[in-house]
Amino acid sequence: MKDFISYMESKNHTPRTQSSYKKLVEKFLQWYNQDPINCTKKDILDYLAYLKKHTRQQNISRRSSITALNHYFNALMQAETINHNPVQRIKMRGANKKRLYKIYTPEELVQLADNFYHVFISGFDDSYMKYPTKKQRSFFNRHRNYAMLTFLLFQGLPTTELSQIKLNDIDLQKARLTLNNGETIRNLPIHATQMGAIISYINQIRPQMLDFCGIETDRLFFSLSAEQYDKTFSSPLRRLTRQVKSIDRNFVNFAQTRTSVITHWIQTEGLRKAQYLAGHRHIVSTEMYLPNDLNELINDIQRFNPF
Repeated sequence: MKDFISYMESKNHTPRTQSSYKKLVEKFLQWYNQDPINCTKKDILDYLAYLKKHTRQQNISRRSSITALNHYFNALMQAETINHNPVQRIKMRGANKKRLYKIYTPEELVQLADNFYHVFISGFDDSYMKYPTKKQRSFFNRHRNYAMLTFLLFQGLPTTELSQIKLNDIDLQKARLTLNNGETIRNLPIHATQMGAIISYINQIRPQMLDFCGIETDRLFFSLSAEQYDKTFSSPLRRLTRQVKSIDRNFVNFAQTRTSVITHWIQTEGLRKAQYLAGHRHIVSTEMYLPNDLNELINDIQRFNPF
């Protein structure tokens, strides 16, 4: 097990992932009750059958065991304890199917951004707000949320990346967003449809927000609460989610819009370019979006619709 832990550390797995994989491997070894160097592909298949029959695990859960065991046997191969990986060619069918929900087209994403602008920016009525400070805070929140929304809809960013964007990551002249997660750097084009919102936010709204809060930060987006701006970004994201839901009944969450963007990238740019744009470390993460191809979704709906 020491070799396995060293292997996971060399792959930069997080402590949480290491702990999860270690537990899954230990469960297999307890079931197998033999020296793992003797393990065969049949043994792995028997274990998967055991998980299905005796623990009622679904394919997605058993896939986690396959992933952990694949890493484990790769570690044994690296340590030259074994000369083959019995898990290498085993795949779990149906484990990659994602939730079937509306996939937005690029045109629909543009329309969603436009609808947000008309409802919460140009057409918003704040006359019911009695206190100037409350009006100002609402004004800043709505304009910040609109700028954030454009990155979620057009660059397909995961929400966790929004609070990590620095002001210097935006190059307005080249219309480019540069994201650096410490391991990889990727450049994403800023769409013409969002440039106005980004320029307005950076040059006008954001400086006023900093004065309003009395803080200094290099983050592009931040909370208006001075004591929370560098701790959590969940409150603005919850507010933005509620706002989008209020104007589009098909909207579920921002994982849905990210799925829509990545699906479009796969169709137009190919799998490898989509992997780069999405920021996936492994190609398998991008392949998980293949079932969301619009034509396949239509076929799924036609096949499974009871009417």
